Amino acid sequence: MPETTVLGSPMHYTDVGAAGAGPPFVFLHGNCASSYLWRRVLPGIGGGRLLAPDLIGMGRSARPDLAYSFADHARYLDAWADALELDDVVLVGHDWGGTLACDWAARHPGRVRGLALMESIVKPMAWDELQPWARARCEAINTPGTGEELVLSQDLYLRQAYTGGGGVLSTVADADLAAHLAPHPTPDSRRPLLAWARQIPLDGRPAELVARMREFHAWLAASSNVPKLLLTFHGSPTLLLGDAMAAWCAENVAALETVSCGTAGHFAPEDRPHEIAAAVSAWAGRHGLLDHRKEPSTCEQ
Repeated sequence: MPETTVLGSPMHYTDVGAAGAGPPFVFLHGNCASSYLWRRVLPGIGGGRLLAPDLIGMGRSARPDLAYSFADHARYLDAWADALELDDVVLVGHDWGGTLACDWAARHPGRVRGLALMESIVKPMAWDELQPWARARCEAINTPGTGEELVLSQDLYLRQAYTGGGGVLSTVADADLAAHLAPHPTPDSRRPLLAWARQIPLDGRPAELVARMREFHAWLAASSNVPKLLLTFHGSPTLLLGDAMAAWCAENVAALETVSCGTAGHFAPEDRPHEIAAAVSAWAGRHGLLDHRKEPSTCEQ
């Protein structure tokens, strides 16, 4: 798995497929994940160069002394994309990876060819929009001391994402669970997870993130020249992007296609990797984003 040093810290990434065969595809993960989340999606994308970084502080990337704010992640993502000289990019994002994708696209409109989102945080929310269980969880995580106990002192927050917490419909295999847990064995290594969990935009806070979201909303609404794909799922109470959020996207995002990929939990690439790959490939093919179709390649971590 290659790495490149950005802003003084190594960032690891998956890099498979053929450079020069159409625009590069960049797959961005979110909280409680790493590039490992895409291991069964990438082999089903039919051609081109496919990249999936471990965000700073996550996966095999370094853990510098940061607050791990959204702005920190965006800064390191910018530096990583610049170091790899990525242009003409198709962004595919899950969870916070989708939010970062929207933000990056809005700030680099001349470097983006397409945008695909799934289970992403695409707009600010209000506390009263949350289901009771979700509100209770967010309140606990945002409470000083309690959040540290839930996320840092134990690995239950991370573990539940892939087992009994509803993040997946079926518990992942033992080897896959071990791979998801491995990057965060200690309380200090889990600081980025807590930082992400505390940044969910609710009732106008954090203000800096809400302001950034307003800016990328303007780009999403105006960029009719950039094809966009929204993948939706059903069947789990933990899904982030439900009917109301999908309807908002349909009304506010230009050049958007919406495709349902079946039942899944929030970590849909675990439950529906083949359906996700097929939907992304078909959409990319319709818009000429996969210029040279090839047999799916083997994804190596």
